[in-house]
Amino acid sequence: MHPNARLLEAFYQAQAAFYAGGDDTATLRGLLADDVAWHVPGRSRIAGHYHGHQEVLGYFAARRAHAKATFRVLPRAILADDQRAVQLADGQMERDGQLRTWQTVGVFRIAGGKIAECWLVPFDQYLFDELWS
Repeated sequence: MHPNARLLEAFYQAQAAFYAGGDDTATLRGLLADDVAWHVPGRSRIAGHYHGHQEVLGYFAARRAHAKATFRVLPRAILADDQRAVQLADGQMERDGQLRTWQTVGVFRIAGGKIAECWLVPFDQYLFDELWS
């Protein structure tokens, strides 16, 4: 397995613990470059461009709060080389008493063994916006 695929696996494990209600942001922070950038498309309350640890971890916290700690990312496949990694994943959360699901692609730029940038690409932008609004 490519080292950048292992990096994404470690990231998704730490993120899963955080989204489930854990408070260990140190592990997440350690996997992110100091100048990390995160890009979330659309018009929902979480859409935007986030830069640096404080904003990116704040974005993760906003997702957790909005989903009331029911949000889960279910990784499906990782493709990685020395500079990029692509993650296919399903998302799920409870909303209005129902389990809602969607699919995304995360495109990651890796630098110095850390996640330097991520572009989130939902398969269905309208559904994604609806669920996160």
